[in-house]
Amino acid sequence: MATSMRRALGTLHLLTCNTLKNSEACSHVRHPFPLILPVRTKKRYFIPPATALKGQASGIGDQEAKAKAAGVVIRQQYIERPINIACTAGIFDPYIPPEGDARLSSLSKEGLKQRTEQFKQGAASKLAIRKIKEFDSHFITKEFPAQAQETFIDAHNALTQFDKEKLHSLVTERCYPEMTRGNRYKTIRWTFVESLEPPRVVHARCPDMVTKDNLYGQVTLRMHSRQTLAIYDRFGRLMMGSETEPKDVLEYLVLERHLINPYGRWRIHGKIVPAWAPKKDPVIKTVMIPGPELKPEDEFDALNYTHTVTNTKPEAVQWNK
Repeated sequence: MATSMRRALGTLHLLTCNTLKNSEACSHVRHPFPLILPVRTKKRYFIPPATALKGQASGIGDQEAKAKAAGVVIRQQYIERPINIACTAGIFDPYIPPEGDARLSSLSKEGLKQRTEQFKQGAASKLAIRKIKEFDSHFITKEFPAQAQETFIDAHNALTQFDKEKLHSLVTERCYPEMTRGNRYKTIRWTFVESLEPPRVVHARCPDMVTKDNLYGQVTLRMHSRQTLAIYDRFGRLMMGSETEPKDVLEYLVLERHLINPYGRWRIHGKIVPAWAPKKDPVIKTVMIPGPELKPEDEFDALNYTHTVTNTKPEAVQWNK
């Protein structure tokens, strides 16, 4: 680049000298076209200074000041979490089911104790029901369990058919991911056989969120029914349950409604699982059984092949840090 500049300047110098000599000799002669040679000027570009030296960590304030001095614009970061006011984030003051529910008789000694405790806890529920009736005039304690049971059946039927729009209308935004999590590539078969005991309201609360005027109604329903559930994996193999053997299920269902919203409706908000509930059946996983090692010229005979599983303990390995 330097040599090219020197050549251009040298030629320009010779031309100017020749023109000056010729101008004295023949001043009356004019050139038809003026001679213009482009000359590259000095590069002018901005190099921002380094925000910090190598091996030295500067504070956030120093970095922002140096960035502003360098002409770099840093967008403001808003550390905020979006909230949804259509439903609450959890179950307020959850109902504690008595141990041995649906197993003890109300005439026994322990059954009478449970009944007395329920009467003591019912005072707060009555106040909450009175508050709910101020906003929802159609709420009747005797008729509500039947409507809630229909909502429960419709929501599970929509889940088996993967009807997202209908499921969103029957389930709150908190309960939807809990019901649909892990259901991809699976087939669900669920049926409601019968109700062993009529459903009833056992608990009610009327919490507020953000402001005291923003009220929500939460009603806990006790349901004792008989159901069938079968879950198949993507290969069509049974993972859990059975379609032919119904099971007795005792559930404590929580339904919620945004009382301030005139177009709100009662939707499923969650379930209360007591600590004394029996464990669920283990999931049957699909695994691959390793076959024999064959050579390229061999053929596999499935009839004469017997697979033997040997339970051998793994060797102890010493781990070093």
